[in-house]
Amino acid sequence: MLSRLTRLQALAVCALPLVALLATAGLAPLPFSVAQPGMTADVLGENKGTPVITISGATTRETRGQLRMTTIEATGPDARVSLEDVVDGWFRTDQAIMPRDSVYPSGDSTEEIERYNTEQMEESQDAATEAALRYLGRTDDGVEVTLKLADVGGPSAGLLFSLGIVDKLDGDGSGGDLTGGRTVAGTGTIDADGTVGAVGGVALKTQAARRDGATVFLVPKDECADARAELPAGLRLIPVTTLKGAVESLTALANGKGSVPNC
Repeated sequence: MLSRLTRLQALAVCALPLVALLATAGLAPLPFSVAQPGMTADVLGENKGTPVITISGATTRETRGQLRMTTIEATGPDARVSLEDVVDGWFRTDQAIMPRDSVYPSGDSTEEIERYNTEQMEESQDAATEAALRYLGRTDDGVEVTLKLADVGGPSAGLLFSLGIVDKLDGDGSGGDLTGGRTVAGTGTIDADGTVGAVGGVALKTQAARRDGATVFLVPKDECADARAELPAGLRLIPVTTLKGAVESLTALANGKGSVPNC
């Protein structure tokens, strides 16, 4: 009996540090951010009363349909995220628990992070404009493009900016719209040469897209698996690697001719 009690007492003593650790973790802030589906904006239209895309030096066309860029909303860099928040978010499909350093640059202040995101957006807009004009062969004919999107930072709207410029200037190249009158959403960075890059958070962005009426979602090809993970019903995924490929896929979908890739 004494031996049994001793073993039980030993287990209890060994368990005390674990209990204390769990209790501490439950109270201490953790290095995570809680993310959820964010706002979307139609780059062919207006955002907060201002046109997202303004083009001068060239004739633009009336467009139908929508091209919606997508975002996620994450707890701020100074927000306190507890173990309870992490556990709760882990089991929800409308939230994601992400390492804070994957959402915000490590060690920067809130002001520095906001400035960094603004710079990333501006660089993305420049690259998107150049990519679109290169694709159309209009880099030297005096076309000027202004892109404005309030309260959004980072580079992930690059692909949609480029597609919006192409649609306003050239559509599908045969008088039709790239969207085919649909609500098309998507995400992806873009380089000046038209290369589309991964962005993260696509499972949440597909939810935001479907919530706002999209039936088609353009996703960087390398993130197809992530996009399929929590794919809402009624939303078709189209993988893209380049601006040219995205235009061709949308054109084929709009006119019903040619193959359209799927994730």
